[in-house]
Amino acid sequence: ELEKLGLREDVDLHVYEVPVEYQTVQRLIPALWKKHSPQLVVHVGVSGMATTVTLEKCGHNVGYKGLDNCRFCPGSQCCVEGGPECIDSIIDMDTVCKRVSALGLDVTVTISKDAGRYLCDFTYYTSLYQSRGRSAFVHVPPLGKPYSAEQLGRALQAIIEEMLDLLEHSEDKINCQHEH
Repeated sequence: ELEKLGLREDVDLHVYEVPVEYQTVQRLIPALWKKHSPQLVVHVGVSGMATTVTLEKCGHNVGYKGLDNCRFCPGSQCCVEGGPECIDSIIDMDTVCKRVSALGLDVTVTISKDAGRYLCDFTYYTSLYQSRGRSAFVHVPPLGKPYSAEQLGRALQAIIEEMLDLLEHSEDKINCQHEH
């Protein structure tokens, strides 16, 4: 749906489906970062428990005990051996949530600090580690429970555009401080 809607004109949008497989995530996420060198990667995952569009603040390194679609689980139960326990996104999710909520879309946006210690959290942490925090993760409820694909697409479009806006303004401040 987001591919149909697109983002603002100066943004190249690349959409990939990431399999629910630990080993694929460990190969694919670094490869995508290397291939595209993106300003930001936003992962989107479906949560059967979600009733809102949920912005995840951080990814966790340890506690992965559930088997993936290949019936595999990392023996270490972690993403990156020796990596920090938790990595926060550099995106201020509270601000994104407030701004998107103020747009009056017919979708509720909330914040979370726990993406669930399964492939969503594993993917998020892997990407945060790869990018030094330049990643985001958005959990969405299953289609029709309660939102349509169009509603979710519009919400994701607004969320990503706000994230990019925040990122660009924080970089402007950093660049400004270096000039003095």
